[in-house]
Amino acid sequence: MAVIHHTTLKPTKLELLASWLPSRPWYRGTGAPEPAKAGGFRLDDPHGEVGIEFLVVTDASGSHPAAYLAPLTYRGAPLDGAEHALVGTMEHGVLGRRWVYDACHDPVSIAQLLALVEGRAQAQDQNTSDTPDREVTRSYTGEAPLSPVAVAPAPAADDREGTEVPAPQGAALRLHRVLRPAPSGPILPPEGAIGHVAGAWRAPDGTRIQGLFAALYPGS
Repeated sequence: MAVIHHTTLKPTKLELLASWLPSRPWYRGTGAPEPAKAGGFRLDDPHGEVGIEFLVVTDASGSHPAAYLAPLTYRGAPLDGAEHALVGTMEHGVLGRRWVYDACHDPVSIAQLLALVEGRAQAQDQNTSDTPDREVTRSYTGEAPLSPVAVAPAPAADDREGTEVPAPQGAALRLHRVLRPAPSGPILPPEGAIGHVAGAWRAPDGTRIQGLFAALYPGS
């Protein structure tokens, strides 16, 4: 299990995201971003080398407050071939310099997200070591097990709503970057999907909200 270090970060995650968010096609703000941590979860790297965090932030800089899914990976060295996915670098009070990437382009995070969809991995609490996050739900109805993805950076593509990543067996993994509240009750996968991941976050007024984070669609 990954160990959560409660230490200093320079710059902070939110400071990195404030500079990075306006470059994304799915960002809806109109001014300087004001990201605030609102929720999320972590996944463990089986090899213990890469930190994986699916961070949810809210931003009130636009005409309407928005919530975004900003998955990040934290590495102790640069990821070859992923310069375009670098969010920035930070100094970690315990681990030293960390390279922070958009996790949609990191093969380790995509492999573990697929493992979560299939039920082979467990979502972990964002702030506490060795603690599962019971608010994260998932499903998988595909007939074949998902094989590991390649070790090269994932060829993810952004659009106005989210990010799509090729998955094994010709499937497509779609991450919802602009998060929207779902009705109360269990969250089901979208029509045509064979798997999904959903979770919860906190609105600026303190309300607890749940919504869809990612969906897996079969190959054609």
